[in-house]
Amino acid sequence: MSTHAKRERLLLADLLESAGPAAPTLCEGWTTRDLAAHMVVRERRADAAAGIVFKPLATRTERVQAEFAAKPYEELIQLIRTGPPRMSPYALKPVDEAANTVEFFVHAEDVRRAQADWSPRELDPVFADALWSRLEKAARLLGRKSPVGLVLRRPDGRTAVARGGTPVVTVTGEPGELTLFLFGRQSVARVELDGDKEAIAQAQGAPLGISM
Repeated sequence: MSTHAKRERLLLADLLESAGPAAPTLCEGWTTRDLAAHMVVRERRADAAAGIVFKPLATRTERVQAEFAAKPYEELIQLIRTGPPRMSPYALKPVDEAANTVEFFVHAEDVRRAQADWSPRELDPVFADALWSRLEKAARLLGRKSPVGLVLRRPDGRTAVARGGTPVVTVTGEPGELTLFLFGRQSVARVELDGDKEAIAQAQGAPLGISM
């Protein structure tokens, strides 16, 4: 049985291939070629990948990513499809599942939702629960830069606190949409926000996500 991470990996590769190398993405300033290079560097160049989340090291990461972006686009897609090299920690199934399930889901949506005719995916319940489980664990890290309190709520009533404090904004949606919201894709996440009008505006514009 394929893992969630493997399924999302193959979906992202297919989306990148269909879109071509010059299509827009939700990652500011990045085309699909840039996104493909980012994914390859993340898995295959651990020596240069730290700058993805740690901004003081970003210059080196950007340089290495530019080198990969110069490679043939088809080669980048194939590297994504085949996955990390055998000696990479990502080659271990538990690590792949833990580190890549959300990563590939979010970036697949970065490609899909940058297109004019996109519509939300209907996620199967098992995958939705897997995303929710990861979101519960990472919510406070992802929401730490919010200037207002943030509470995530599923339609069935389950909640997770992403940021304590007041005023509080409650963000209601399916796990996939809540994931996108908390990863800084607020503008395309299909969610409902409840709270003070000014607080909602602050939540929508907050620098959510993992960068340090």
